Amino acid sequence: MLFSENDKTLFEKAMNLSITAIVILMLMLFCWLMNYSLVVPLFLLFLALHLKNFKEACRKIFLNLGLLLTIILFAAYAIDQYSTIPLYYIPVASIAMLTMLLFNDHELSFIMAFASSVIVCLIIGGDFGMLLTFFIGSLTGAYSVRGARLRGQLIGAGLFVSVMNVICLFLINFDSGQILTKAFASEKLYPLAANGFISAFIVAAVLKIFEYLFHVLTNFSLLELSDFNQPLLKKMILEAPGTYHHSLVVSNLSEAAADSIGANALLARVGAYYHDIGKMDKPEYYTENQLIGTNKHDGMEPSMSRLVILNHVKEGIELAKKYKLNHLIVDFIPQHHGTSLVYYFYQKALEEADNGEVISEDNFRYPGPKPQTRETAIVLLADSVEGAVRALDEKNMNRIGDTVRKIINNKFIDGQLDECNLTLKEIDKISSTFVRILGGMYHGRVKYPEKKNSVTKKSSEKSKIFQRSESQKSQKDSQNGSTDNSGQKNPKPSNGTE
Repeated sequence: MLFSENDKTLFEKAMNLSITAIVILMLMLFCWLMNYSLVVPLFLLFLALHLKNFKEACRKIFLNLGLLLTIILFAAYAIDQYSTIPLYYIPVASIAMLTMLLFNDHELSFIMAFASSVIVCLIIGGDFGMLLTFFIGSLTGAYSVRGARLRGQLIGAGLFVSVMNVICLFLINFDSGQILTKAFASEKLYPLAANGFISAFIVAAVLKIFEYLFHVLTNFSLLELSDFNQPLLKKMILEAPGTYHHSLVVSNLSEAAADSIGANALLARVGAYYHDIGKMDKPEYYTENQLIGTNKHDGMEPSMSRLVILNHVKEGIELAKKYKLNHLIVDFIPQHHGTSLVYYFYQKALEEADNGEVISEDNFRYPGPKPQTRETAIVLLADSVEGAVRALDEKNMNRIGDTVRKIINNKFIDGQLDECNLTLKEIDKISSTFVRILGGMYHGRVKYPEKKNSVTKKSSEKSKIFQRSESQKSQKDSQNGSTDNSGQKNPKPSNGTE
C-alpha cells in the first residue's frame, strides 16, 4: 500500500477544501465582474449544492450568526456613510473566527468568510483588492482559532490576521519593484495591521454571549466545566468518592477513544465527568461507593432495587438543570445508558419469581433515549466496559480484551448504537483503545522477594537494642516513682492536697 487509511482521509479532506477554495474564488471574481448583483443567489446556490445538510446549515448560519452579521454590516454601513474612519478597520474576520469557534466546521467557516467579505464590500463599494484582503484575512482568522483551548490564543489569531492583511496589501501593490514603497505609503497599512487585533477583541467580547444565547459549548467553556473546583464536581468528590473515581476512569477512556476516531474528545471527557451525578442522591446503593461486605440491595426486592438504580438518571437530569449545565452535557446523563437492561436485577427477579409470574424485560430497562452522537455513544461503551473490567477477578490483557469486545458486541446487538452514526471501523478503533488503556491501568505488578537472612539478622539485632533501651527506661521511671513515694525527693504537701 502506498498510502495508509489516515493518509487517504487527510488527502480527501484536503481535496474537498481545495475544491471549496477554488469555487469560492471563482464566485468572488464573478461577483466582482457582475458588480455584486448576483451575490445572494450565488451564495445560496453554493450553500445548497456543497453542504450535505442544507437545513442544518441554514439553521447555523441564519439563526446563530445572523445577529453578528447584522451588527458587522451595520457598522460597515455607518463607517462608510457617516465617518472618516478607513474602511479597512471593519472587523470582517471576526465572523469566520466565531463560526469556527462555535461550530468547528471548516466548510461553514469558508462560506461565512466568503459571504461576509462579499456582502461588506457590496455595502461599502469596495474593490476586488479589498474583497480579496477581507476574504484571506477571514480564512486566516478561522484556521488560527481552530481547536483553540485558551482565550489567549485569540490574540495570536489576531496577530496572524494582521500579518496576512499586510502581506495581501504588499501583493496588491506589486508593480515593477515599487512594492515596498507603495505599501508603506498606503493609507491602508495601519488599518489593516490593526484589523486582526480588532477582530480578535470582538470575538473575545461576544463569544460568551453567543454561547449563552444559542446554547453552544466552545472548548473554552468545556475546559471551565472540567475544573474540579466546579460546585457539582466538588460535591461529587465529597459525597460519592467512588462514583467520582469511576467517572475519572470513564473520562480517560472516552477522551482517548473519541480522539482515535476524530470525534470531540474534550466534549466526551467533560460529559463523562457529569454522566453519573444522579448517584449523589443515594450513593450507598451503588457498588463503587459501598464498603467491603456491605450491600444495600441484599435485603431489597429486585423491583425496588430497579427503581433506585433507574432513578439516578432522573435525579441526574434534575441536578444538571439546577446547576444550569448546557444541554450538550445534560444529554450524556440519559444517553449513557440508552435503553439498556439492568441485567443483574432482571435475572434476580426471574430467579425469585413465583410459578407463572411474568417479569417484563421492559420494566428493567432505562428510559433512554439511545445515544444520538458519537460522543455519548463512546461514554456509554466506556461506562459499561470500565465496570465489567473492574469486576474481573483476574485482570490480564487477554481477559480484558475478551471482556471489552464482549461488552461492545452486546451493546451493538442490543441496538444501543443504532442512532449515533458510529461505523464498524470506528467501533473497532474504540475497542482497541479501551483495551490498550485498561491494560495499562491494570498492568501486572512485580512481587517483591522476601527478606534475606542477613537482613533479618540485622533487623532482629536492632529490635533487641530497641527493647533493651525501652527496658532501661522503664526501670528508671520505676525507681523515680518509688523515690517520690518514700518522700526523699518531692515530698507531698503538708495539707494533703495534690
